Amino acid sequence: MADFRGFLKVRDRELPPNRPVEVRLRDWKDVHAHLEEGQPFLKDQAGRCMDCGIPFCHQGCPLGNLIPEWNDLVWRGQWDDAIDRMHATNNFPEFTGAVCPAPCESACVLGISQPPVTIKNIELAIAEEERSRGLTPQVPQRLTGTTIAVVGSGPAGLAAAQQLTRVGHTVVVYERDDAIGGLMRYGIPDFKLEKHIIDKRLEQMEAEGTRFRAGVEIGKDIPWDALRRRFDAVIVATGATVPRDLPLAGRDLRGVHYAMDFLTPANKVQRGETVEGAPNAAGKHVIVIGGGDTGSDCVGTALRQGAASVTTLAIGKKPPLSRPDSQPWPTDPLVWEVSTSHEEGGERTYLASTVEFLGDKEGGVVALRVAETEYLPGGRREPKKGTEHVIRADLVLIAMGFTGPETEAIVAQSGIELTERGLVQRGEDFATNLPGVYVAGDAGRGQSLVVWAIAEGRAAAAAVDARLRGSTELPAPVGPRTVALRG
Repeated sequence: MADFRGFLKVRDRELPPNRPVEVRLRDWKDVHAHLEEGQPFLKDQAGRCMDCGIPFCHQGCPLGNLIPEWNDLVWRGQWDDAIDRMHATNNFPEFTGAVCPAPCESACVLGISQPPVTIKNIELAIAEEERSRGLTPQVPQRLTGTTIAVVGSGPAGLAAAQQLTRVGHTVVVYERDDAIGGLMRYGIPDFKLEKHIIDKRLEQMEAEGTRFRAGVEIGKDIPWDALRRRFDAVIVATGATVPRDLPLAGRDLRGVHYAMDFLTPANKVQRGETVEGAPNAAGKHVIVIGGGDTGSDCVGTALRQGAASVTTLAIGKKPPLSRPDSQPWPTDPLVWEVSTSHEEGGERTYLASTVEFLGDKEGGVVALRVAETEYLPGGRREPKKGTEHVIRADLVLIAMGFTGPETEAIVAQSGIELTERGLVQRGEDFATNLPGVYVAGDAGRGQSLVVWAIAEGRAAAAAVDARLRGSTELPAPVGPRTVALRG
């Protein structure tokens, strides 16, 4: 184990500094300074891990990451072994270390009486160490002769593809966008996840044998039923990309956009592409409706584009500063957090219910009518009468989450069954009602975390492998547990 008195010697939680706000707002690079300056305190932080008899950090991690083990290995400086232990459960620690909200830290036993271990930062450090040494392809010794199509190249699809390729299946990943990566590519800004990090992992996967087909939309370029005939198995990993709308008066005004219609072009521009007619925040008063991660990404992007002001409207109450009694350890509490984008500027307003979008004679948005949110019996929320006021807005971004996957084509062309929520129906083995068709990630689960997407991609891969070969040795994480499927 790590230093058995480490949590007594080092009681403070220490994270690497972020680059100064005035510096990072001038570019789109990672906000964290540790990518350039190193982490001399990392050993002390890894040594704070208590190596609990029952490591509740596992309970918080859907992948079942072996956190105490790689904490100990980092403390000892055994980086090769730490990398191996990380990849025993997680294909892409560079993704989770960058964008996962780290529910494992909320479940850390040390967090009962001290600030929890910096698990996410240690995970990211292991991923960076691996990348600095070069990502070694794991080429299968022999091929099985079976073919598998993965539709969607987000974390769920990539995890499933890598697992299946490594056991010898021929895997083709289809992506409708012009580059592989899903929302990690075009939905998450570079200042949170630089795209060369994705590219490095894709190079490893290609060297292992995974085939990528970008710019191909299944259901349009290739019909779903034709895809099923061509491959021995199909994994649907298209994500939950249908945005939640705000159907109020004035919704059709020019300048009112979904968050992804703003973030995606901004990411493409940073990739060197020219995007005609893309919304831009330069010189504008920007309103972001929605206080989650997507809204935070809109704030950071708008500030880098030179917005005159940025205001975030959240319909609910401001979360408490510390864990409330209603959310006891080891649950992941809803607490008030300041993201790196919020550090950079803008205002955050809570209990704000949008009533109406106001426009000018030319049909462009100029303001929002907003009221204070009132909580009614049964948990309903409505605008409180007599509290309405108008706030200026030249650009409005709706960042209220996603309702589910786009299913019109797959339902019409294949007859796949959906749940009442509009998600792809599946069983415990991730199989749909169509023989040989499986679903993983947000398409079947609903909008969730990147760590859940990777976990489900790995589990779906194990289920597909078991069906095609009769049994599987692939680990299949289901929540914090790891099981082996048998056909």
